[in-house]
Amino acid sequence: MKRMIFATGNENKMKEIREILGDLPLEILSMKQAGISADIEEDGTSFEENALIKAREVCRLAGEMVLADDSGLEIDYLNGEPGIYSARYMGEDTSYRIKNQNLIDRLEGVPDEQRTARFVCAIAAVFPNGKELVVRGTVEGMIGYEERGENGFGYDPIFYLPDRGVSTAELPPEEKNSLSHRGNALRKMKELLEKEHLL
Repeated sequence: MKRMIFATGNENKMKEIREILGDLPLEILSMKQAGISADIEEDGTSFEENALIKAREVCRLAGEMVLADDSGLEIDYLNGEPGIYSARYMGEDTSYRIKNQNLIDRLEGVPDEQRTARFVCAIAAVFPNGKELVVRGTVEGMIGYEERGENGFGYDPIFYLPDRGVSTAELPPEEKNSLSHRGNALRKMKELLEKEHLL
């Protein structure tokens, strides 16, 4: 069976990835499982650039097919913040409870219609022969007034889906995967890989 490395050390992310790509004829490994450790500086100016930086470096080290993602939260009222700095917002070691509360505080007094936001996920696939593919998935919503739900991670508890009346952290995992930014991007990548006969 072919192997594919997903350039992340995040176990929550690997769980989502395996749930969505589970029916592909691939063994999906994290960097740790593939025995690769690399400190990659993500200095791109977009989600797409950062995903490519990660995928290229891990592909160079591993010599096999690599997927990498870069994702984050864009809040329109805050000019797209935290954006590509979502993981590093207020410092990488700061808990998401503190980050989430900070964003809620910064939106104090802002009405619903101006609290629009989206989760963005760019996924890059890089192959040893130099071929590269990049896709983007998004999910639109708004920033809630408090943390709600225990199922998600990161900014999920404050990302509210008005049409469903819940935060993404209140959705069961299968439902979240069916509409999440990462789920959308992974399905697009899956279609591309199949269409281009790269599996």
